Amino acid sequence: MIGKQRWAIPEGYIPAGSTGPAPEMTSHETICILNASERDADVEITLYFSDRDPVGPYRLTVRAERTEHVQFNDLDDPEEVPRGTGFASVIESDVPIVCQHTRLDSRQAENALLSTMAYAGDS
Repeated sequence: MIGKQRWAIPEGYIPAGSTGPAPEMTSHETICILNASERDADVEITLYFSDRDPVGPYRLTVRAERTEHVQFNDLDDPEEVPRGTGFASVIESDVPIVCQHTRLDSRQAENALLSTMAYAGDS
């Protein structure tokens, strides 16, 4: 089995603006989740901020032996993820998963895309 049940992404930020056609070029944060197990993964995401209490959990399911690209821009329950505000996230799952973080920053015509592996915690 590959993966861990707890992941952290200490850097998160959804730019408040975008250039280019939507939705393809809308600035966003994404968690790419791989569930290579034979069981569906029940996943919870909690967001942390420098100036207020955490928000979450945001809940989703990643089907067995599938991948899911989850845009923070689309998370709205228990509340919408704020734009133009730094945050961190902790991702917890009931089965081992692998998480990667990606950001598209299209505030300028010269777009920037970054991708990093999340930190895998003990589980």
